[in-house]
Amino acid sequence: MSSNSSGGQQGPAARQAAMAEQVLADGSATAAELAERFGVSLMTIHRDLDELERQGIVRKFRGGVTAQPSGVFESNVQYRLKTMRAEKAAVAEHALRMVEPGMAILLDDSTSTLEIARRLRTAEVTPLTVVTNFLEAINLLSDQRGIHLMALGGDYDPLHSSFLGVSCVEAVEQLRVDVCFASTSAVHGGYAYHQEQHIVSVKRAMLDAAARNVLLIDHTKLGRVALHRVVPLSRFDTLLVDDGASPEALRDLDEHKVRYEVCAMPAREP
Repeated sequence: MSSNSSGGQQGPAARQAAMAEQVLADGSATAAELAERFGVSLMTIHRDLDELERQGIVRKFRGGVTAQPSGVFESNVQYRLKTMRAEKAAVAEHALRMVEPGMAILLDDSTSTLEIARRLRTAEVTPLTVVTNFLEAINLLSDQRGIHLMALGGDYDPLHSSFLGVSCVEAVEQLRVDVCFASTSAVHGGYAYHQEQHIVSVKRAMLDAAARNVLLIDHTKLGRVALHRVVPLSRFDTLLVDDGASPEALRDLDEHKVRYEVCAMPAREP
């Protein structure tokens, strides 16, 4: 049943929540489409979209709105959880081979490393210490026997579903782990990039706290830049990427002497 039968009667908060859910599911929408679906005026839709943009859930462009990332905007975690799942899973399967019983590992607040956490629920690599600031990973691993879970505190950021800020950085600085598994929004010209400074500071602290660092990315992040440089790719012992990476993108990694491994995707049904 179409939402426009009741959209006009919804309160603004309920309508905005439904609107955010639709845009996160579809990736983008025009203001005209949303006005028709929710049965309200274009003026009302633009007010709603202004509020969703203020909350950081979407970004507006002329005539519409998108949940997709840009160089200065990282997608809401609910959108990122739905994108490139198969690619992230392939990379996480490869990363899991680097985890051995007795290790202490650090997972950042990326949906790529969340796929590692999913696999730790069934993998036979315990005892294991897992440190993370990602609430999604904390919830996944909180009931797992054999896993000593350390949750990093800080200021809770609902858009990333993670704990950030100075107190999180300070907590990370007190630790030393065997491996840090991290991801980032963009990789280009020998550097890893991210859109948000407060995320960058936590990632840098995590990399400093580990004996080895592994970068997990899906192929769409290669050849892209974002506002902030995180670190040179030389800070990572290994970069893992799915086999959708183009020869040109891999050549850029070769030119910058990046040690990388291409992770094969499961064979698709014909």
